[in-house]
Amino acid sequence: MPKIDVNHVAEILKRNDLDPALLRQIIEELNLAAQPEVDEEKPPPVKKQFSILISDPDGKLPSGEFTGWVLQIPEDASVTSGPERIHKAAYEFNTTKKGRMMPAKTMADAIENVPAKHFKEQQVWIKTKTPVFMVTTDNEIPMEKSDKKSHRGKLEDA
Repeated sequence: MPKIDVNHVAEILKRNDLDPALLRQIIEELNLAAQPEVDEEKPPPVKKQFSILISDPDGKLPSGEFTGWVLQIPEDASVTSGPERIHKAAYEFNTTKKGRMMPAKTMADAIENVPAKHFKEQQVWIKTKTPVFMVTTDNEIPMEKSDKKSHRGKLEDA
């Protein structure tokens, strides 16, 4: 529907010889209708923290190659609540018509197939729908060992 300026409507009504009192009343109502509706204040956005859910079905940790998913949960929630939140979202999805036809039976099924609205209700945000490979690290950066004398020697010879 095209939008028309209230002043333009007022000019059209004036040209058609309307009673000034009626014209004023119509313009006031149009101005009230044209004002943007005041939306309810939204709550502030939830601060989130990242969490990685590692798939270790055989109990192989800490060695081996793993896959997992990256999640976000509220900042004040425990990181151990991630799997529980996914379980609740999957349970809610399984009660829907689509969920009854193709229920989520595993964590992978839930993460890949459950719509985001079910996760949002449980305050868990899935950042990777498909599992990603995880690698372990010893958290050390190897430093190159060099002999300072030979390094200076090369500079002096040049």
